[in-house]
Amino acid sequence: MKSDRELQQDVLAELKWDPKINAANIGVEVIRGVVTLSGHVDSLAEKWNAEQAAKRVFGVKTIAIELDVIVPGSNQKSDTEIALAVNDALKWNIYKLGDRVSIKVEDGIVTLTGEVNWFHERLSAENSIRYITGVRSVNNLIYIKPSVSLNLVRIDIERALKRRAHEDAQDISVSVQGDEVILGGKVHNWVEKSLAIDAVWGVPGVKKVTDHMVFA
Repeated sequence: MKSDRELQQDVLAELKWDPKINAANIGVEVIRGVVTLSGHVDSLAEKWNAEQAAKRVFGVKTIAIELDVIVPGSNQKSDTEIALAVNDALKWNIYKLGDRVSIKVEDGIVTLTGEVNWFHERLSAENSIRYITGVRSVNNLIYIKPSVSLNLVRIDIERALKRRAHEDAQDISVSVQGDEVILGGKVHNWVEKSLAIDAVWGVPGVKKVTDHMVFA
């Protein structure tokens, strides 16, 4: 197990190594294994990339993101300009989200509402606007329509976990409460955790995934 100091140095090195991130304004603090990223970045995309970089470091299990997005003057856009760009992004999205998702922009913060059938459509809406200039944050309030009884597809979820996590799937527990799926048990890294969560989101009607998985 790495010490807090070793984790801090490794995360700093990973941030500096990634060309999509300007690490000069990002601070890294580690207390009892909890990695906190603080400071400011120029865009929402850079904030997201910084989080992904920290997750790539072996030994990082818990992350707190305290990064502010401060858009530089040359990239500042009016809320109207941002709303038009977001509208175009959703209109041209492969899932045809323009007619199903509503947009509100206030002070560079984009709020998405509406209804879709799948989690990947909800996620795609958010991903479509992450790299739009001037966006500071996204509130994704898109609702997922229920389409099936989740209790009937529990076996499908467990099979999907086994396909993706191989022999480690038996260490992951699945319980269903209404339209919420709760994952527990043990995983070895962020990749396994993400695969398990993605497998559950692949089931129609899932509105919420609660992650109680811990690292072995």
